[in-house]
Amino acid sequence: MGFRAFGGRVFKLAACVALAAALLAAGEVDAKQRKKKPAPIPVYATSVAWAAVTGPSLGAAKSIGGYAAGCIAGARALPPEGVGYQVIRLSRQRNFGHPVLVDMLRDFGQKVAMAGLGTALIGDMGQARGGPMPSGHASHQIGLDADVWLRLDLPPMGRAGRERLDEIKYVDYDRMRVTDDWSDRQAKMIQIAASDARVTRIFVNPAIKLAMCQRSWADRSFLNKLRPWHGHDGHMHIRLGCPAGSPLCEQQDAQPEGDGCGDELMSWLDSASPAIEHPPGHKPEPRVVRKMPAACAPVLNAAGTRMASLAESGTASAKAAR
Repeated sequence: MGFRAFGGRVFKLAACVALAAALLAAGEVDAKQRKKKPAPIPVYATSVAWAAVTGPSLGAAKSIGGYAAGCIAGARALPPEGVGYQVIRLSRQRNFGHPVLVDMLRDFGQKVAMAGLGTALIGDMGQARGGPMPSGHASHQIGLDADVWLRLDLPPMGRAGRERLDEIKYVDYDRMRVTDDWSDRQAKMIQIAASDARVTRIFVNPAIKLAMCQRSWADRSFLNKLRPWHGHDGHMHIRLGCPAGSPLCEQQDAQPEGDGCGDELMSWLDSASPAIEHPPGHKPEPRVVRKMPAACAPVLNAAGTRMASLAESGTASAKAAR
């Protein structure tokens, strides 16, 4: 056997040994990586933490982050009742928002009253400091979202009577059209909200958007703000844009031009589905938002106010908190 042949075999053997060692080392690294525990979840990324805070933080109002991953400093509570509106389900403690939202809703109630439409029912806004909620919405986190029920048949009621109300569903999913309960009053109420310059979007069921598109309006420009979305068959979801003084607020993209009554709406009508209804007593798993802005941690831990429970005939009082 020549030296060249012997040397070649030695070289091949050494290469094989090196390759085997490399594969073994890679396997060990991979195994260690698989055994690694997932990164711990920051407290401020869990719905449990935000739901436990009973009052807003002190200081100037600032919306931080995105609508589905953020918080609000310096929120205000919408008074439980006012001209043209009443807040429902106060026990949920979700009647907080940026002062711009609170002012918009109060103005909206006055316009509803002036139009003789009845009393608007204000549903969920946000928690005292925003953040993820333990149930329901993925958004409503930065104090710029509010649900307004579409039913207008109820007179002003006491606070206890407003705890257990049912939505009226205005969509026939077999036909994907509004039901016979839909009327001019519901259409006018949506038009009032969408005509407010502070409002950038209103999410409604595609069948409701269609009903609004089919009406004759002197000014149709507000229809651009009505966005079709699943569910939303008994309420409209009002959303405001990022307010002044909130540099960390993440603005959504601008709406497409036009009234939105064309092909896009037709595609929604083919795929729309009702919201999932959970039975009474359903307790969902705590929500975790892994992309919560780090700036929300000090908001969660800041000094603030603790809101007292709202008695039937009393008013909200506040006292110093931690």
